[in-house]
Amino acid sequence: MAMEIKRDIHLKKLIDSKHNGMIKVVTGVRRCGKSYLLFNLFCQHLKEEGIADNHIIKVDLEDRRNKALRNPDALLDYIDSRMKDQQMYYILLDEVQHVSEFEDVLNSYLKIDNADVYVTGSNSKFLSTDVITEFRGRGDEIRIAPLSFREFMSVYQGTREKGLEEYMLYGGLPKIVEFATVERKAEYLRGLFKKTYLTDIKERYKIKNDDDLEELIDIVASSIGGLTNPTKLENTFLTVKHSNISHTTIKAYLDMLQDAFLIEKSVRYDIKGRKYIDTPSKYYFSDLGLRNARINFRQNEETHLMENLIYNELRLRGMSVDVGIVVKNEKDINGVSVRKHLEVDFVCNQGSQRYYIQSALRLPSEEKREQEVRSLKSINDSFKKFVITEDLISRYQDNEGITYMNIYEFLLYEDCLRI
Repeated sequence: MAMEIKRDIHLKKLIDSKHNGMIKVVTGVRRCGKSYLLFNLFCQHLKEEGIADNHIIKVDLEDRRNKALRNPDALLDYIDSRMKDQQMYYILLDEVQHVSEFEDVLNSYLKIDNADVYVTGSNSKFLSTDVITEFRGRGDEIRIAPLSFREFMSVYQGTREKGLEEYMLYGGLPKIVEFATVERKAEYLRGLFKKTYLTDIKERYKIKNDDDLEELIDIVASSIGGLTNPTKLENTFLTVKHSNISHTTIKAYLDMLQDAFLIEKSVRYDIKGRKYIDTPSKYYFSDLGLRNARINFRQNEETHLMENLIYNELRLRGMSVDVGIVVKNEKDINGVSVRKHLEVDFVCNQGSQRYYIQSALRLPSEEKREQEVRSLKSINDSFKKFVITEDLISRYQDNEGITYMNIYEFLLYEDCLRI
């Protein structure tokens, strides 16, 4: 049963980029809905704007029937033959990495005034760092994420509490909502990780011995929300796995996983010193279902899952997200001055706006609340500070100006940080 899921945040990005003189490159983790967005939702928008069918040129290059068009000259000839007048043509190419020398083909249309080009690409020839280099500064990358909780709930039949439980376990890849049983969901995610994502990475980087790569994914999956770096991971391999993998190889593997959009890195930022601390960092999974499938749905510590969930939502809203550190001088019981590093889960920047956010699964007592807000209270600037909790509280602000809200308000109302 295919269902129509509106992807308004991403659709708006595409609409806003129309006619900007650049090639729109739609990227994102495989199976997150790039083709559907371009060929269904965006095409629908163009037609509603009055664009005639014969001015929308669509080619799905993954389709065997279009195999001949994987030849760059054949593709150029085909597109040229469809352009018969001076009005704007919208050229939509799906899985463009199947075309050899696709960069040349796309660059050919940069010089044509009445061509607006959109492409998707996801597999090993078309991962994120390439986008920057391939189009000589004329590529506009539009990153697509799996379904947000709001999008997921638009088709979920059940309460928001049950919905959140399921979303945190099986994630937001669009196909997931079509499976009726948890067994099918789990099987789909496990298969996808093995057959699609790992195969892509191995093919691209010609990795022969992939045991270490798989082990690394498992270690990162087990420690989301924890501070780590390649040297720390090297020690884990040595002590736990008795494996001699070097930190340089680990760094290379982490970069590959980021290039495939499977994980993202969040760097530490010293709020008072206003500087970045390069290491250690935190890694978050772009989809919680994929993370959980990797470790057989075993470790479901809600605290870390909720932190990852909040991180993904903030990134979806277009913010850059760092881990905050507040350095504080305190006196110990003997009156000796000691430096304390207090952590703020997220320092979010968007233009001139900044938000400080603490993720707190539960706030059962005043003591626990105090513990959670200690770092926020140590920041003396005027940016907004928030605590997000799973407790079903109504939004309120304390005497220190810190706003408390529940996770549902945060996930379901896009403007909740601005009000």
